[in-house]
Amino acid sequence: MRRLVEGSEAIAEAAITAGCRFFAGYPMTPFTEVLEHFAAKLPGAGGVCVNAESELEAIGMTWGALATGARAATGSTGQGLALMQESLSEITRAELPLVVFHMARGQSDYFQATRGGGHGDYRHVVLAPIDVHEAVTLTQLAFDLADRWRNPVQIHGDFLLAHTAEAVDIEPLAFDPLPPKDWAVDGSLGGTGRSRNINPIGMTKGAKGIDPDAFWKRLQAKHDQIEAQEPRAETLFTEDAELVVVAFGSLARFARYAVRELRGEGLRVGYVRPITLWPFPADAVARAAEGARRVAVLEQNAGQMIDDVRLAVLGRAPVVPIGGISSDEAGFGIGPLLDPDEVRSRITRALEGREGSP
Repeated sequence: MRRLVEGSEAIAEAAITAGCRFFAGYPMTPFTEVLEHFAAKLPGAGGVCVNAESELEAIGMTWGALATGARAATGSTGQGLALMQESLSEITRAELPLVVFHMARGQSDYFQATRGGGHGDYRHVVLAPIDVHEAVTLTQLAFDLADRWRNPVQIHGDFLLAHTAEAVDIEPLAFDPLPPKDWAVDGSLGGTGRSRNINPIGMTKGAKGIDPDAFWKRLQAKHDQIEAQEPRAETLFTEDAELVVVAFGSLARFARYAVRELRGEGLRVGYVRPITLWPFPADAVARAAEGARRVAVLEQNAGQMIDDVRLAVLGRAPVVPIGGISSDEAGFGIGPLLDPDEVRSRITRALEGREGSP
């Protein structure tokens, strides 16, 4: 049944619908409302939500729940996730299916989401919904991908996504069968001979010491598979576009609207939206840039995703920034860039080759 739901509530309901039964977090707007909705709704579904003492405790509690085989999640803003970075990298190497809700503040935390600040070679799948409706779908997909790959998956949102209300239908989605969680420390086995061991250093039962080289190479091979199989993108009007606009998340909603308007006026503008920030849909961006005169990157920061766009385009066309820092006084990111007329103006200037003009 379709009903009007705020983004933070829809995300919590979608996660519970997907089977999430443990959530821990520390309040920090715009993530606070996600935590509040989990706290209100999880107990009724037989789950547990903990308002932790800090982000460090939240990620530690979630690690424990994941190790038992439960579907579990945590989240924060970029500042809170910065405190979790060591655990996020360790959880990835322990191959635990964590889901993280990243509700960014004034600057979209693209570098943090796709590069991270932890140690060693590790990768998180990052899904960036454009609106509440897609957030419902991608949240359920996140839990499926996390279990399928035994790898953390992040939902990258922002203040606008968390606080916008849309009419949505939150129903369970069907996915392919998952492999059994025969690795979980769920209390069903007894005795040292039948125990299970989840760890981030490659320790295996019955073997003395560790073999880090083989362990890290196996994880690398898995991440290579994810990179090959999981990129997702939305494209519009790229076949004959002179200018291709690349944007993600909430800001892409404004870009898509402006591109459709300009197309209706006969201007040859195209649009690519990375749905997965990692794996980055480099092939989709490269194909869109084939016949273009230039590629314009619209993002709400000083320039982060533009690095991946340039790597994807590889000189096929000039890549220019048309976004920038744009926030309100509270630092939540509701600044002058989030305006359809402003976005349209920047795209038009880029089409005319004067993207740096005021």
